[in-house]
Amino acid sequence: MAFSLYAATIPSYIQILGAVAGLIDKAEAFCTEKGAMPQDIIQARLAADMQPFAYQVKSTVVHSLGAIEGVRKGTFSPDTTTPPQDFAALKARIVESIAVLEAIETAEVDSFVGRDMRFAFGDRHVDYSAENFLLSFSQPNFYFHATTTYDILRWKGVRIGKRDFTGNTRRKS
Repeated sequence: MAFSLYAATIPSYIQILGAVAGLIDKAEAFCTEKGAMPQDIIQARLAADMQPFAYQVKSTVVHSLGAIEGVRKGTFSPDTTTPPQDFAALKARIVESIAVLEAIETAEVDSFVGRDMRFAFGDRHVDYSAENFLLSFSQPNFYFHATTTYDILRWKGVRIGKRDFTGNTRRKS
């Protein structure tokens, strides 16, 4: 059975980004229900040396759509811009990214196999094949940031469970 690079990446990105959008909705509803300040979640960190919720959400986009854009260019660098600072802007970033990912053609992603790819950060770099970059670097980072987004909300008391993390699974038609 052939399994394509597209099938190994894009559908999961869309699924989990959809779940992250749902998590943002739950965070916003929690703040409304509890009278909590949105910034208490948006700036929440699991540990002092970890990035806050907003960064985690932003990074799910960076390591999904941003990774695909990086492969298109042949180079990927970390996004050091400030993440959106309110729920609406965070959700808009996710929704826009899903729309762009949904429009990507299977053949384009599958054509990445064997292409040279460079991760560059300052004067340091690491060279990959496109498929190894996507599957061994960006995909683990994508899931790390999605999981940390979920974990911050659980830690703050938002009532969410595993189904909120997995989102809409892809069932047999």
